[in-house]
Amino acid sequence: MNIILIGMPGCGKSTVGVLLAKSMLCDFVDTDLIIQNKYKKSLCDIINQDGLQGFKEKENSVLAQLKAENAVIATGGSAVYCPEGMENLKNNGRVVYLKLSPEEIKGRINNITTRGIAMKEGTTIEELYDERSALYEKYADIIIDCENTTPEECVNKLMENLKAHI
Repeated sequence: MNIILIGMPGCGKSTVGVLLAKSMLCDFVDTDLIIQNKYKKSLCDIINQDGLQGFKEKENSVLAQLKAENAVIATGGSAVYCPEGMENLKNNGRVVYLKLSPEEIKGRINNITTRGIAMKEGTTIEELYDERSALYEKYADIIIDCENTTPEECVNKLMENLKAHI
């Protein structure tokens, strides 16, 4: 069974994902890295050169074709805009939403312009959160509140929750 991590940029999907994969003795997959490798560009360059819609199409294609077994998969924050991609992920594992407030996200992200976040220019983190939070909840099988937690504490919460749902 795969564990698919979704959530806002900066919520800890990659950090928690690596720790979780080590704890569960399974593979770790970062879909942002797959996109960058496939298109030989940074996420930021893809967004700047192909536009938001072009990026979302590329991300959806990668997620829809992703095949993994016994892995923790960290998605990009915009994965929830990819209906075919999310359907593929949900069909092959449990989707976990790492929930974090916009205030804490802003405290964690200091490279918003170069990070490659799929958001319209001039959009605030609060606006992005408002736009995406319903989608994260729609796709989530499990929601983990990561507010004021370390990555290790978040992994422990997630492990406890997964044991309760198996």
